[in-house]
Amino acid sequence: MLVAAAASGCATVSPDLPAITDAPTGSHHGGRIVWHDLLTTTPEESRRFYGELFGWEFEKPASFIGVGNSDSYMLIRHNGKVIGGMLDANILNRGTNISQWVTVMSVGNIGAAVSRVRANGGEVLTPPTDVGARGTLAVIAGPDKAILALLQTRAGDPEESEPEVNGWLWDELWTNDVPGATAFFAQVAGLKYEDHTVADTDRNYRVLKSGDRPRAAVLDNPFEGELPVWVNYLRVADPASITARVESLGGRILVEAQP
Repeated sequence: MLVAAAASGCATVSPDLPAITDAPTGSHHGGRIVWHDLLTTTPEESRRFYGELFGWEFEKPASFIGVGNSDSYMLIRHNGKVIGGMLDANILNRGTNISQWVTVMSVGNIGAAVSRVRANGGEVLTPPTDVGARGTLAVIAGPDKAILALLQTRAGDPEESEPEVNGWLWDELWTNDVPGATAFFAQVAGLKYEDHTVADTDRNYRVLKSGDRPRAAVLDNPFEGELPVWVNYLRVADPASITARVESLGGRILVEAQP
């Protein structure tokens, strides 16, 4: 995806990407996380890992022009619904493993949003770029350097619905500056915040909201020395049954299941 080229400093490309939903609403929900793209240097292993662990299916877009070959970018479906994409990061020729999930946030006016990014201490890694049926995409980094993509969809965002089991559930920004990140997204995406006390602790959990809709959370990075990053959650029926299979499929458990 274009995100990959931008984040890795490669030459700008203009791919023709399919829409993020088969049933667009015609509306834009500013500040809502609407898409996730996986950059991977091991595409075959990644398809097996996510396919066997969560039942995801991978398919080539009907038409895809602009990055690599016809196998470079694939759509991810769950229960028939498009939920994400996967890019073979080897086509970027970086010489290092840049595998990561890229979080994509909806904005109603991407030009204005990008201007606010610059005005509030962020960095625009890729300026607003037409990516075909998907809409107009920009890649940014917040003041804390955490990378995020902004998308003004061509025909509107997906309908909001209850998260499905083995589908996307939630997104968090793990950062070293919670107040700064809160202020940044208030300006860039119009998000308000609400703090919740974590039971039996003296810590707060900060939720970013648009209106009465929770959109994401911002919290202190729990891993000392690690760079700020967006972390994506999947809804699962039984965490233990998932983690029991991770290592046999080639993955690693970084944080054990916990309340």
